[in-house]
Amino acid sequence: MAPGWQKAHLKKTRDVAVELDQVVEFDDFCGAVVGWENGLVVLEDRHGKRRSAPFGPGFLLEGEPVALRAPLRGGPVKPRYTASGSRVGTEPTKAKVALPSRIYVEGRHDAELIEKVWGDDLRHVGVVVEYLGGIDDLPRIVQEFGPEPGRRLGVLVDHLVPGSKESRIAQEVYRAGYRDVVLVEGHEFIDIWQAVRPERIGRKAWPTVPRDVDFKLGTLKALNLPHADQADIARGWQAILARVKSWRDLEPQLNTKVETLIDFVTQDHLDA
Repeated sequence: MAPGWQKAHLKKTRDVAVELDQVVEFDDFCGAVVGWENGLVVLEDRHGKRRSAPFGPGFLLEGEPVALRAPLRGGPVKPRYTASGSRVGTEPTKAKVALPSRIYVEGRHDAELIEKVWGDDLRHVGVVVEYLGGIDDLPRIVQEFGPEPGRRLGVLVDHLVPGSKESRIAQEVYRAGYRDVVLVEGHEFIDIWQAVRPERIGRKAWPTVPRDVDFKLGTLKALNLPHADQADIARGWQAILARVKSWRDLEPQLNTKVETLIDFVTQDHLDA
């Protein structure tokens, strides 16, 4: 018998360089690598719980015993995040076919803001955002869309407060029997512009615009910006949008509503 035959059947531990988002097990804790420093690997499980483990043997990678080693370039590595705060994986993902479910927003500015902050997340899950051009025709649009399980519709509405026109339209949609497959979420702001933190435009609060004055033109006037026509509105909005870099530049209320809509329209496809 050759020497070492007693251990020949045992799996050998191999050295593996640590990488972000590598999913490993250590002492019955399974998580993704979210960073490393001071000789420790930081793991995070799907519930957000974290645990640190020393470099070396004792890890399982795809069921195989491995010893995690620091990469040659060394040094702590922090995970990257999208503008919405989601962690970015290190492995490229394949483009996904768009889901039949959709998220509708009221106008172009809403869509542009959602794209800037949540665009990477929406492409990752295959959700398309479209804009309505107003909320008045929502019941007809919902009927034409034909929502059903697996083909859900999420709608983001401006100024969704009790007694408003928007709240009455939302209730009309629900009374038509779509409550299980349509979710209408809204913020309290008159317009999506106000969902941007006023500090991002150098103010403590957004200006108050009289009801008989066009909101966007009135806002631009109060900000001492050109406010003559639609072209001025477009330029003004682009200047505001340029100040938005991530979810931190938005009011928490909007962040919560958008995340809720994304969860709603993807819940039938989580295991797909």
